[in-house]
Amino acid sequence: MTVLVPDRAALAEVRAGMTGRVAVVMTMGALHEGHRALMRDARGRADHVIVTVFVNPLQFGPTEDFDRYPRTLDADLAVCREEGVDAVFAPTREDMYPGGKPKVTVDPGPAGAILEGAFRPGFFGGVLTVVAKLLNVTRPDVTCFGEKDFQQLAMVRAMADDLSFPVEVIGVETVREDDGLAKSSRNVYLSDEERAAAPGIHAAMQSGASLAGKGASAADVRAHVISELPGGIDLDYVEVTSPDLGPAPTVGPARLLFAGRLGATRLIDNIPLTVEAK
Repeated sequence: MTVLVPDRAALAEVRAGMTGRVAVVMTMGALHEGHRALMRDARGRADHVIVTVFVNPLQFGPTEDFDRYPRTLDADLAVCREEGVDAVFAPTREDMYPGGKPKVTVDPGPAGAILEGAFRPGFFGGVLTVVAKLLNVTRPDVTCFGEKDFQQLAMVRAMADDLSFPVEVIGVETVREDDGLAKSSRNVYLSDEERAAAPGIHAAMQSGASLAGKGASAADVRAHVISELPGGIDLDYVEVTSPDLGPAPTVGPARLLFAGRLGATRLIDNIPLTVEAK
């Protein structure tokens, strides 16, 4: 049975009754197959699974879509019941931030100013602040994050390590549509024409990754991906980094990351690759 938990006081009671290992999956709702994959992974690692559903205002910039972000709690609860989730914590904004905007937030450090952070100032401070709060109130042994938001995953791992949160942070492979498009709550905003073009992003990235395996440099991979992207994309970045978001390696494991707008919808994606020496 899945219990809806509306506030932190109720969560404390529910959490006190959980024995064994506890996993938490943090979401902003509008749950899809990618979120289901996180729940299933969490279920395999713990005796109890908590899903949080909270559209966090701290991570939305002044021109971003906080009010437009889909809120589908009834459907989300149905998904959680189907996946055997024990509790869904769906607090209000006032319950999470009773004093309004918090006076103390988490500083993401230098990594918060690159890639997504460069295009969305303040974003990772908002993300890490709410993740820290949710870790404190759910007290999990393990938390699962999707690799689609790879920079977020890397920064949550860094925060948990640097601030000594007693939690294991797990990355779960990106879930994709049959045509390769990464599943995202924002995909519903794509027009039919944009949806038809969107899988070209992943195809371009795969093509770039294959070049890396044949000895192409990170700079050549980046240039190739940009040249192969479908028309109509307003590009924010294509970058090759190390797995921890550092400089691209000359040889070995790396990460290829993309962000850009297709019409009015901002899409992100990333894939692993291996840079092979010539």
